[in-house]
Amino acid sequence: MTQPRAHAVGHPAARTSAAQAATPYADALQRHADRAPLMFMVPGHAATPDGLSKDLADFVGERAVRMDIPVLVDGIDVGPESPYVEAERLAAEAWGAQRTWFLANGSSQGNRMAVIAAHALGLSDTILAQRSAHSSFTDGLVVSGATPEWILPQVDVRRGINHGLTPGQLDAALTRTRGPVYVVSPSYFGAVADIPGLAEVAHAHGVPLIVDAAWGAHFGFHPSLPDFPTTQGADIVVTSTHKMGGALGQAALLHLASGPFTEALEPVLERAYQLTQTTSASSLLLASIDVARRSLVLGGDALEDSVEQAQALRQRVRSIPGLEVASDSFAEYPDIVDTDPLRVSIDVLATGLTGYQVREALANEHAVYVEIATIGAVAAFLGPGKVLDLDRFESALRAVIEAGAGSPTADDAAQVLSLPSPGPLRTTPREAYFARAVTVPAEEAIGRVSAGALAAYPPGVPNVVPGEEITRESLDYLRAVAASPIGYVRGAADPALDTVRVLA
Repeated sequence: MTQPRAHAVGHPAARTSAAQAATPYADALQRHADRAPLMFMVPGHAATPDGLSKDLADFVGERAVRMDIPVLVDGIDVGPESPYVEAERLAAEAWGAQRTWFLANGSSQGNRMAVIAAHALGLSDTILAQRSAHSSFTDGLVVSGATPEWILPQVDVRRGINHGLTPGQLDAALTRTRGPVYVVSPSYFGAVADIPGLAEVAHAHGVPLIVDAAWGAHFGFHPSLPDFPTTQGADIVVTSTHKMGGALGQAALLHLASGPFTEALEPVLERAYQLTQTTSASSLLLASIDVARRSLVLGGDALEDSVEQAQALRQRVRSIPGLEVASDSFAEYPDIVDTDPLRVSIDVLATGLTGYQVREALANEHAVYVEIATIGAVAAFLGPGKVLDLDRFESALRAVIEAGAGSPTADDAAQVLSLPSPGPLRTTPREAYFARAVTVPAEEAIGRVSAGALAAYPPGVPNVVPGEEITRESLDYLRAVAASPIGYVRGAADPALDTVRVLA
């Protein structure tokens, strides 16, 4: 695993111009609110806390209500020189992009945009994708009509964790089938792929590289953090500013980097944006991106504190009998070249508990919440610039482990929940999604073609996509996840997955 590198001039962390200290869009909202405008327009609360809006103001705060305004207001987001356009320009500069779009529908929207745009280039009907792509990637396939060519990532089978791809894997896949490439980095557990190597391979085959960096919005803003993919050769980068960037929920960004495909991609990305972005985007969500960007650019000391705290938490985890830090073994995987220091991944297999049991007990018994669980691990995220109570976390974790001593071993359950291989693709996702479908008992679905995507949450990776044959292995895995205390299956015909929608 590589060590953190010193950042070159032009890297996002190096951009601390005076303009980056401004929040033009957020400031414009505040100026508008300060005028006490009389609004005979939507939203229905008229940006005041009066009348029926009093309860709303009590719930979210009067200031939030006053700044929750519609789109197309002069002095805020109208025209090519508006504060909104300037806010997007500053975001592009901060993350090292040629152009950036503010998204109100999360990285899910960005993934759909990226797939639609990549397919619209006309390079191929096929998009090569890491199989651990988020389910929103599958949505993009349905909308665009593209056909996926899956590349299986490196997998930590013991813990049930997907990692990434190596440049060698990608080169072999592109040699067989040429098409735009979609990869995930960082992974849910903080594993960082060799983006420069993957970009070099993709470009050598004449195709763009899309990176789902939903979990890496903070990358590049501190020397201890990995570089952001826009500076490493990626062509399109999707990231969630609400996840690890400090913005409000649903706030995200799509970045178009400078490279060989910039000119061709920009107009089709703009069309994809118009297709996928709500026409009533929340001003509060969009402004939170503006504020989060400034905080990341200027928040070096706070980021340093978070990195140090995360390292301290890893040391505490290592001191608890039966626990390991999963990322300590990342160097064993050739696809991992770096790791996110703000992700603390905890291997619980030796405790006799599953990750699902640990996560549930932490939440229900101690009001301590971690981001994700697999059969053998949980992952705790430290938001950039946040300082959390490590004493409380350690105490709760020790109590859960001690109370669970003697439980059935996680290894036994792991044999049931091992990650399934995909079934063969019988038709395109779009054709299957819109075809006539019937709902059948789960056992009768084996060998049939799925009409929709079935994705186990967490983490939301599609185990079955529309047009794929449903296998015994996939069905058993999905039903086991659906039966777990915190799991559910997105796209399921019923919560327990007793029935499945298949092509008629």
